[in-house]
Amino acid sequence: MTVRRGGPTMQDVGKLAQVSAMTVSRVLKNDPGVSEATRERVFAAVDRLGYRRNQTARSLRLGGSGMIGLVVTNLANPFYSRLALGVQEVATEYGFRMLLSNSAEQSEREPDLIDGLVDHQVEGLIVVPAGSRQQHLAGAMRHVPVVLAARPPAGLDTDCVLVEDFHGAREATACLLSEGHTRIAFLGNPPALYTGAERLRGFWAAHEEAGVEPDSTLIRQGLVDAATAERAALDLLDRSKGPTALFCTNNRISQGAIRALYRTGTTLPLAGFDDFDLSDVLGLPLTLVSYDADEIGRQAARLLVDRLDRREGEPPAPRRVTVPTRVIRHGVPSGGPRSAPPSPA
Repeated sequence: MTVRRGGPTMQDVGKLAQVSAMTVSRVLKNDPGVSEATRERVFAAVDRLGYRRNQTARSLRLGGSGMIGLVVTNLANPFYSRLALGVQEVATEYGFRMLLSNSAEQSEREPDLIDGLVDHQVEGLIVVPAGSRQQHLAGAMRHVPVVLAARPPAGLDTDCVLVEDFHGAREATACLLSEGHTRIAFLGNPPALYTGAERLRGFWAAHEEAGVEPDSTLIRQGLVDAATAERAALDLLDRSKGPTALFCTNNRISQGAIRALYRTGTTLPLAGFDDFDLSDVLGLPLTLVSYDADEIGRQAARLLVDRLDRREGEPPAPRRVTVPTRVIRHGVPSGGPRSAPPSPA
């Protein structure tokens, strides 16, 4: 077999061993999920070609720009920063550079960002959609493969990587209900977003399983940042019959609600999606749904690289990968429900 100038690549090893470049990477990382027969073929190809592990960063492609694009909705949010780091980790491993764009949660901006990345000849795209309308992504898929992260495709046949949104919200809400809280406020992001809808569904399911009817007057949706969450929480805490606990659908909303608790001198238990820095030292009873945001990025990048590696053959059927969640708890257990203190006269 002919090896390109600059030495053998991971793709060269894969061709000789009759496996994908991703499988070669898994073998070289000692992934226990690879069969012994495949492992032996890969190592035989490595020895025959004289492949060196530090050549991983060489391009896997014949030609191409060597770039992939990533579009997130809010780079100021630590979740998206960690996701981007996960994408960059895998991109670097496979010899790609990453171009990053931020839609700022404005779905009308996203088509121009996508077009700009395609015009820069990226070889593939990873996108966190800002809304449910995704026709522009279908147009991009005529030119490059597209993988979605954190939110699923709507009318598209493509890969996606999601979080256990429903399961995590249900488990965290169940923790509050098990402590006797029956008036739990829900502070959520826009319901049109998949994460907002799934986390409300999990919140509601936990109540149904506990035989408790949620109070619809304590549900606030459409919150987009910490400031709007703080105002919503202050309004709820100011009620004569307010909540005894809070559930928040992301880290920014949790932070806004925590500010409201401090402003009112209240220590109600709070459950929320996303762990965040210093959550363990705030002195509040917190129940947080945690997961590896970097892994979302890594998984999305692996799916994209696999599609790029198979461009000359039959493309794989759309795949959905789910990153698991776990509940972590900080602070002293609440010891039963407590209402917010009455407003000053």
